[in-house]
Amino acid sequence: MVPSPSPSDKATIRAELRSRRRLHVASLSADERAVLESKLVAVLLPLLSSARIVGGYSARGSEISVEPVLRFAMNHGISAAYPAFVSAESPMIFRLGTCAEDCPVGGVQPPVQARKVTPDLLLVPLLGADHHGNRIGQGGGHYDRAIPDLRAKGTRIIGVGWNFQLLDTPLVADPWDAPLDGFASPDGVVEFTA
Repeated sequence: MVPSPSPSDKATIRAELRSRRRLHVASLSADERAVLESKLVAVLLPLLSSARIVGGYSARGSEISVEPVLRFAMNHGISAAYPAFVSAESPMIFRLGTCAEDCPVGGVQPPVQARKVTPDLLLVPLLGADHHGNRIGQGGGHYDRAIPDLRAKGTRIIGVGWNFQLLDTPLVADPWDAPLDGFASPDGVVEFTA
């Protein structure tokens, strides 16, 4: 097994990927960004067609937004769910509906009374992913802790990002890192083999 990078190495990788993503988004007009994000609907349509519940996220900063996908899903009889937390220490769960409350780990989430669900398809934000399905996220580990249970229940896990976030350089996975089943960008979907 290849040794994992030290935390400072992962911190450096995260900083570089955040900077690249921020610069990319800054180079886009609001209209260009909206057009690219709306392309995700067509790209993900084959995966949406077999989903009853799609889990998404409320994009922050330079993350690509999956809101057009979630709106499309809801307009076509597919339920949308978002990550939610009871407390900052609790595991991530998914609740139906729209984000209307502050989330204990930052951002927003559906109300606590919204129904808890298991998505059939989960769209995951990321800083980068490689062609083996290894993902590097923000570093909180929330998705890595939630994905194994979701996968055991049959959830398909798709990382979503701008096209350059699919990296040619392999990422070193730690034992707790949960791999993706695929990567979606406005350019298309790349599925990973086990």
